[in-house]
Amino acid sequence: MERYDLVYQLYDEYDTKTLREFQEFVDVFPAVDSRVALEHWQEATEQLEERKDEIRSSFAAGETFAEIAARATRDQAFTALDLEAKYGRAVNVLVLDVDETLRSAGGTDNEIPRDTLHMLTEFYDAGIPIVICTGQTLENVKGFAIQGLGSEIVHSGSLSIVYEAGTGVFTPGHGAQTKQLLYEDLEESIRTVFDDVRSRVLPEAPEDLRRGCHLQGNEFNVTMKPNYETGSADAREIIDEALVYLIDLLADAVGTTLEADGSDAGDAGSGTAGDGANGGTELAGETVADWTRAFYAAQDPEIRAVLEGEGAYPALDAADVPDSLAAVLDRIDVAYYEADAAEIGSLELNKVVGVERALDVLGVDDPFALVMGDSKSDLRVMEWAADNDAGIAAAPEHASQDTLEHVLETDELVFDRGKSVDVLQTAYALNRLARLG
Repeated sequence: MERYDLVYQLYDEYDTKTLREFQEFVDVFPAVDSRVALEHWQEATEQLEERKDEIRSSFAAGETFAEIAARATRDQAFTALDLEAKYGRAVNVLVLDVDETLRSAGGTDNEIPRDTLHMLTEFYDAGIPIVICTGQTLENVKGFAIQGLGSEIVHSGSLSIVYEAGTGVFTPGHGAQTKQLLYEDLEESIRTVFDDVRSRVLPEAPEDLRRGCHLQGNEFNVTMKPNYETGSADAREIIDEALVYLIDLLADAVGTTLEADGSDAGDAGSGTAGDGANGGTELAGETVADWTRAFYAAQDPEIRAVLEGEGAYPALDAADVPDSLAAVLDRIDVAYYEADAAEIGSLELNKVVGVERALDVLGVDDPFALVMGDSKSDLRVMEWAADNDAGIAAAPEHASQDTLEHVLETDELVFDRGKSVDVLQTAYALNRLARLG
């Protein structure tokens, strides 16, 4: 009988909804010191096994179908069938963003839901490595990973953390490869630009920015965060201002680098980056700051919209940016997260570079990853997976437009806010089906 027919039979003839409810209760039941509660858990476990036994005895691959029915909804099971028919492979590594992917401030109190954490432990128990891939600092990620997954998993040698969007990789249990600072491999001229910006970004900021923002504790990237609730009107206003300031400060630091390298920069004009001279240095008749604004506006329509809204958008064609300046800016990323953060990072250090290094340390030679994320930096990993036949992509419904479009154009693995568990359950069913060969 065709697998599709078997799955129809499974969900038509058995009460899979109740089965999943028993499974979820048994999985996420909190540890409590209560005899009555433990007896209730034991009764639920017995009911769960009885219902699974009915399915086990009715299908040739009974164990597989019992586990699928207990973990996946009808729609998830059929999606898994489609994925197995399309790719013929099981997921052999998870690559997971955290904020607004595994957890969501909008619906889960910014904690990773317990059912999601449990599914991650199921993959771990099945020998699937986990790569946490985030823009957060290492210490922040280690903290919630240990709290949510437990120290045993985090230090098992099967979990890697790509932090600050690819500037470093932390894989406990791998000796000299445990912590790799990828930013140390950058050219000194680029590191100097970042050092310059970092040392000046708050001391030279206007008072309202100093009071309204703080620096995220990054090792390399420079990230300005609001001192207001993320997503609020105050946060949006201060981050929009911070973005313009950060671009201009970057222009000033790059202008200094160009002068040191003997570029064809002319005399300094009126300063625009923290009143620094080199942001106002002229190249091809325009200030470095204006060229830099035009460059990043052309890179990202959201950045252009902010510059226009702040009255800071220059009427310049990005195609005319002088080659000496473009050569440096092509290596530096400016990221804008509405009402959340403004950031500069290295385009040579991104999540793709970090993921590749993590997979190398974990020994995943032929990856077929489930890549989950919501932002442009996650999109790069998704595109890498698609271009290399190395996995499938999933995103929450509120992901950035480009990220959502990519997911919809590939396998349509879009999930509701705070429901990352839905895709993990689909991948679980895919892996069970792939075992059948």
